Amino acid sequence: MISPVSDAAERGRHLVVAIDGPAASGKSSTAQWVASELGVRHVDSGALYRAATASALRRESESALWTEDFVLSAAADVTLVPGDTTFHARLAGASIEAELRGSDVTSRVFLVAKMPRVRAWVSALVQQAAEGYAVVVDGRDIGTVVFPQARLKIFLVADARERAKRRLIQRLERQPSETEVAAETTALVHRDAKDESQTQQAVDAVLIDTTYLTQEEQVQRIVALARQVGRSPGVDAG
Repeated sequence: MISPVSDAAERGRHLVVAIDGPAASGKSSTAQWVASELGVRHVDSGALYRAATASALRRESESALWTEDFVLSAAADVTLVPGDTTFHARLAGASIEAELRGSDVTSRVFLVAKMPRVRAWVSALVQQAAEGYAVVVDGRDIGTVVFPQARLKIFLVADARERAKRRLIQRLERQPSETEVAAETTALVHRDAKDESQTQQAVDAVLIDTTYLTQEEQVQRIVALARQVGRSPGVDAG
């Protein structure tokens, strides 16, 4: 666990950039780039859900048997550790990046992410990270639930077909066929419907449609907004 800052008066002073959006909208890669440009740390809240899922899988491979209490017990082995540029989800103190991104975790993480007390656990860890550091945080419910008072909230969207194409290029490391794009688009539309309750735009969030933007263009828009916020009185951008 991250040690909270000792002086409660310091809490809430650090810059928080909250980035939300649907699946495959580029939240995590954009957040990492924005954090690097700003010289602050990145927090991927989704990695915590994946780490809890990985821990649960190590204890019980049959996910149909998982209860909320069981997953929370497994999550006790997960920690969030600050690095030079990002926070790392660790399981039993070890880095398990390949395991977190593997198909076993990916196909089951949605079960864990919809558990209310697990979501509260993730929120608490991410909030604690921001007590001591300026952060760029991406995930679900970041601007509405985790950091409703964040000074800058971003909601990224893009056409489903464009999101599908980007995801396939990243996964396949080549240009996908039209058949592959169509199948992935259908899968994303279904995922959007499943995630709708956890993918709400905050009323004060800046909406950025990235369908026709390069990633560099969307990063620079967010960086410019963050620098304006960081100059506001009472905000510690470091």
